[in-house]
Amino acid sequence: MYQCSKYNGRLNVTSKKIKELRIKNNLSLSELSTKLALMGIDISKPSLHKLETGKRILKDYELCGLAQVFHVPLEELLSNFIDELKKDNLV
Repeated sequence: MYQCSKYNGRLNVTSKKIKELRIKNNLSLSELSTKLALMGIDISKPSLHKLETGKRILKDYELCGLAQVFHVPLEELLSNFIDELKKDNLV
């Protein structure tokens, strides 16, 4: 069976930022799931929880949809990861 690579024990680098923005926007997991569904992006409440805990891979179109829902640029969702790379002088 294929095993995905993890970065710092997580399957995506946006998990903390997604949760942060969801809470900042006063959205429940169900409400976020509904907003994404209206855009044609099907992520269930349990799958969103897995995204936020780093236990699920985030697809590129899902990343774009989340940026639209939160009204932020894509870079905002990746900002924690980018900051970490800068801190370690990798970029």
